[in-house]
Amino acid sequence: MAFLGTAARRGMACRKPLSPLCRATTRCYSSQSTHTTEKSDGISGPTKPLPKFADVVVIGGGSLGCQTLYHLCKLGMTNVVLLERDRLTTGTTWHTAGLLWQLRPSDTELELLAHTRNVISSELEEETGLETGWIQNGGLFIASNKQRLDEYKRLMSLGKAYGIESYVLSPAETKDLYPLMNVKDLYGTLYVPKDGTMDPAGTCTILSRAATARGATVIENCPVTGIQVKVDDLGVKRVKEVQTAYGTIQTPCVVNCAGVWATKLGKMAGVSVPLITMHHAYIVTERTKGIQNMPNVRDHDASVYLRLQGDTLSVGGYEHNPIFWDDVSDKFAFSLFDLDWDVFMQHIDGAVNRVPALEQTGIKSTVCGPESFTADHKPLMGEAPEVRGFFLGCGFNSAGMMLGGGCGKELAHWIIHGRPEKDMYGYDIRYNTDYKYREILGKEYTFDFPPHHDVICDECLTCRNAVAVFDMSYFGKFYLTGPDAKKAADWLFTADVNKAPGEDPCDVCLGGVESDLTVSRLEPSPAHLPLTPESNGEAYYLAIGGGVAQHNWSHIQAVLQDQGFRCTLIDHTEDMGMISSIQGHKSRELLQEVLDSDLSNDAFPFSTHKIVYTAGHKVSPDFVRSGEFALERMGVTYKATAHLKSPFDPEDKRVKGIYG
Repeated sequence: MAFLGTAARRGMACRKPLSPLCRATTRCYSSQSTHTTEKSDGISGPTKPLPKFADVVVIGGGSLGCQTLYHLCKLGMTNVVLLERDRLTTGTTWHTAGLLWQLRPSDTELELLAHTRNVISSELEEETGLETGWIQNGGLFIASNKQRLDEYKRLMSLGKAYGIESYVLSPAETKDLYPLMNVKDLYGTLYVPKDGTMDPAGTCTILSRAATARGATVIENCPVTGIQVKVDDLGVKRVKEVQTAYGTIQTPCVVNCAGVWATKLGKMAGVSVPLITMHHAYIVTERTKGIQNMPNVRDHDASVYLRLQGDTLSVGGYEHNPIFWDDVSDKFAFSLFDLDWDVFMQHIDGAVNRVPALEQTGIKSTVCGPESFTADHKPLMGEAPEVRGFFLGCGFNSAGMMLGGGCGKELAHWIIHGRPEKDMYGYDIRYNTDYKYREILGKEYTFDFPPHHDVICDECLTCRNAVAVFDMSYFGKFYLTGPDAKKAADWLFTADVNKAPGEDPCDVCLGGVESDLTVSRLEPSPAHLPLTPESNGEAYYLAIGGGVAQHNWSHIQAVLQDQGFRCTLIDHTEDMGMISSIQGHKSRELLQEVLDSDLSNDAFPFSTHKIVYTAGHKVSPDFVRSGEFALERMGVTYKATAHLKSPFDPEDKRVKGIYG
């Protein structure tokens, strides 16, 4: 029997070292795994006959597939099918750790996690009378530096707004809660009592039973061999049917929940699915005295987690030098890789440091399986821009069980109603992941002044005291033209964009809060500039923020296709520049040099506007004055005063250039 602290290291020292090349390319299935690709019941074909037609076909019987199927049925769909190439949970889900942490630094993700927890801890059991295996033993986030503890204090404040109980504990309080923990190097911890652990296989089984009871069909042992795509009369690619070795299912909608196999499935329909597959491992210890009823532990700085399993622990984490699985095998089912101790030992070091008793604890078993990851560490969801009716629910970065319930519900709503209920923009496959400014911001995560602070300061002072020209060339620049351009504009945009050509452009939204963009109506004329499209009727110029341009393009195209508008959307983003505005104290002087117009304050006054808001109440001045307000920062509550005007420059003199 190997011990975490000594025997494992001794075993590593005795091994013949692998070269970096061998370590990166060797792919071994574990001969010690009790799970194999063979069917124990001797069934070689599908477990049920394939229907001729289905409203939706979900492909993949893991967490996301089962959750999506269940929520489609909850929303009233019955003619839905789930196809699993082997058995439910056969790919990644069966060996996942099943942790559920309620707190994340995103209000949307808090809501998604809360829904998963509700489904697993109560909803399914109430509906089916079956236990999902939910264990509420709490969660503990470790902070070994001040910055990490500050982050957790902010998480606590965010969670409080959503009713999530959590507490920041001192090292001494942490020791009282978790006696086996080393707290000498801690600044503190964040304790969430109602975090817990899910049983992946049990949960998926019950989800499929609940969906079947509502009319769904779950078919195992039925791998998909192709997805047929048709081109409609408008030239739009749409899903037509799903092909298997045992027959085909005609359907207008496919949901790709195939996990690490999602890229291969996407290629069948001509859809790009940008994810990669890595080895993800954990070990299970022998019995550890005193560990019973302890919370699960997540140490972000050491990149390690400790999951309670009765009187044992699962120890895992995320490596800085992961092993990639480049050639994803179609025959990999209920199988594991051999654990590479050279890679995994960093987690042993972190675990032993945090819980010293583990140094003399034996290793019961090892688990190393495939997991899919995305470039921005966000899942891939929504309708693919290449093919209508092809939806994605994959790339969950080891969080498929945690996010499965919330994301399954949103994906089901997306399929039925054309959009999710929540703000799923960060997960949307149409989201432009090449946005350069976001890359810069991603390198500046800090609670202090970022590296570009001085540059931004200089720009702000220049704009305030002199004049600045704003280059917004990164914006998306589209033309909407064609016989039905006016009908399309009236359908798409919330504001009336039909002003006379040359008048001020309109700031409008795409359906609810889909996007904020500027639309200018163009005068019908032959093309008088190299990039201006010729138009015999209505035409519009659309200026859209660069980070959302691809998302907006896909949304507008989908509306044009679904409504049958005779329009053309032309993208000139990379061909055109954009000077958005000239601003600053001396902007009038600059403009006066080039424009033959009176730009004085009297002739060209500063813009004024009035907004009236209604949370069920008209927000009147008296309503504001009657309220009591408070702000919370990092767990500390401060009394706040509401002002009807800005305390700074209440008469708007400074924006008019009056600094006296």
